[in-house]
Amino acid sequence: MKTPPSFLNAVFSILLGGGSLHAQSADELIRQGYVFDVKLDASSALALYRRAEKLEPRNVVILVRIARQYRHLMADATDDDEKLRLGRIALDYSERAAALAPDDSDAQLSVAISLGKMLPLEGKKEQVENSRRIKIAVDKALKLDSQNDLAWFVLGRWHQGYAELTGVRRKLGEMLYGKLPESTDADAAHCFEKAIAANPDRLIHYIELGRCYARMGRTAEARKFIEKGLAMPDVGKDDPEVKERGRETLAGLD
Repeated sequence: MKTPPSFLNAVFSILLGGGSLHAQSADELIRQGYVFDVKLDASSALALYRRAEKLEPRNVVILVRIARQYRHLMADATDDDEKLRLGRIALDYSERAAALAPDDSDAQLSVAISLGKMLPLEGKKEQVENSRRIKIAVDKALKLDSQNDLAWFVLGRWHQGYAELTGVRRKLGEMLYGKLPESTDADAAHCFEKAIAANPDRLIHYIELGRCYARMGRTAEARKFIEKGLAMPDVGKDDPEVKERGRETLAGLD
């Protein structure tokens, strides 16, 4: 008996990945996506997370992880317009997660991280406005979880940005956009110290703390913390970039 074409099409669809012998749950798709997530394979992770989103569009874990993949794709993009496009998608997912889970520290932090990734690509006015939004979001994240090491890291970077804004640049900024925060390198260092205490396994915390110490004239401590971070293996998407900043700072200490 001749096999019906529709049956053959279904079999080929399954073999080629277009179908499944059983419907996968959102949890299964999340687990599969996470395997690619930790390997920093954003495209593969995103494809699985987006499938999970279709099943559970209000799942905060899925939305936060999708936002992270778009930020990773943003980092890999070479065109600034494309970076901003991906960043805005990441921000949209982050804001959806934050609205659905006002008591979730990671959901609130996702907003701050997404805004921060776009900051260097924006105009000065947008930078000032979104910097204020970052501070609000990261403060919410820390209020919900004082041991959220990435929230402390983001707050440290926020303080760093304003600490580096001095002299004529600060005066001009205040003339155009109003009073700016009076942050110091000591404020930033305190945040990175808290980040290390909460999670001693992230190299970014050590390198940025060392860079703060360098600006504060604490050379020996700067060298110690930067070298510790440089000796740690790359795990996060931003680790190579942070290491390069660390090497530049070390070179300036010699």
